[in-house]
Amino acid sequence: MQDSPATQTDVSTATTDDDPAADADRTAIVVARDADQQPDTTEIERLASAAGYAVVDAITQRRREDGQYNVGRGKAEELARRVAETGADAALFDVELTPGQYSALTGLLPDGVRIIDRHRLVLDIFETGAGGKAARLQVELAKLRYELPRVRETEERTHMQRAAETGSRVVDIESRIRTVETKLDRLADRANERRAERREQGFDLVAIAGYTNAGKSTLLHRLADDLSVEGMEPDHADLDGVAEVEDRLFKTLDTTTRRATVDGRRVLLTDTVGLVDGIPHDLVAAFSTTLSAVADSDAALLVVDASDDREGFREKLRVSLDELGHPRGELLIVLNKADLVDDGALAARREVVEEVAGDRVTEVLPVSALAGTGTDRLRDVVGDVLPDATAVFDLPNTGETQSFLAWAHEHGRVDADYTGNRVHVTFSARPAVVERARSEAATVETDDGV
Repeated sequence: MQDSPATQTDVSTATTDDDPAADADRTAIVVARDADQQPDTTEIERLASAAGYAVVDAITQRRREDGQYNVGRGKAEELARRVAETGADAALFDVELTPGQYSALTGLLPDGVRIIDRHRLVLDIFETGAGGKAARLQVELAKLRYELPRVRETEERTHMQRAAETGSRVVDIESRIRTVETKLDRLADRANERRAERREQGFDLVAIAGYTNAGKSTLLHRLADDLSVEGMEPDHADLDGVAEVEDRLFKTLDTTTRRATVDGRRVLLTDTVGLVDGIPHDLVAAFSTTLSAVADSDAALLVVDASDDREGFREKLRVSLDELGHPRGELLIVLNKADLVDDGALAARREVVEEVAGDRVTEVLPVSALAGTGTDRLRDVVGDVLPDATAVFDLPNTGETQSFLAWAHEHGRVDADYTGNRVHVTFSARPAVVERARSEAATVETDDGV
């Protein structure tokens, strides 16, 4: 049995695999509805730009959701007229549409016009930024989970359950989901092993997270040993990449890790994907491999744009905390772009952090990642919250001791005092590394006959 035209359009529109950045000349009308206030289209317009659309018009409505069109019928008809007048290629909705709403809108809008909701738009942007294997699998999993309920509803509505004759797309998608989940689990296991190896090598792991364009990648450039903010434009644009200055959402899904030195300690800084509001839980769950870098960090820096208005700041902080969960290490809130606001505004932002985050946060630190102000204090605090232990050794001044000291310098901080034929060593590092140092030093002492 073939789908009816409306049914076919419903599913294909929801799951089109067109490259969102393939045509820079594509145009779109954005549609935003809010039950409580006049909608702000700023973020959906930025999402549209990131997906390769030029926004030619915007339609907003303050009302509760309409079951048929999401917006009211009058606004839906107005959208159809404006699409025809502007020749827009797509209508981008700042909500997640139901399959039924897709179908109704498809019947109302001119033929060939893409209907894309916020969920699918974000997925398309993520897809263009998926470089590594884990990122590509995470996007595929998110798309499959997005598609599954829509295909299931279509099959139920059109009685397409005759799997023996035609097969079932629902069964196929469910099978593919299990396959991708298995592959991601294996990649996650390997990522956990790599983090464990890095800790054994004496590295502390610090993750940088934050709402997209808060300045987290600029902060990475400021803190990393091999990167610089020199030459950056003073517009406080964020970097979602390590070698480019570009104000674009979701430049990449792949985490970026760089070395840094904090209070003499060897640190690996990991910049993660920018967070954004309106991502359903299943989509966040699909990116668990990427976000695990935050969850398993020794310290997490949550970067928030202090120059946002109070309510915008509150909402972005709430979204970021919800999506990050509870990192195993200390959580520091970084009020970036603090040079753009006065002391009163900074005090107000601190109050919001206290209200929203409570005791989840260890400290709140105002900085300007671009100008560098406040970053020395940030380094000091990061050094203070990283796990630490110290051991003292009195060793013979032998070749074995010099080999031990070479190892110690590579894995932690060393203070060596030579007195006669003895070496007094103070070694500080991660607790597990200090325990290993005790074992190494015991071998040196045994070899000397002490």
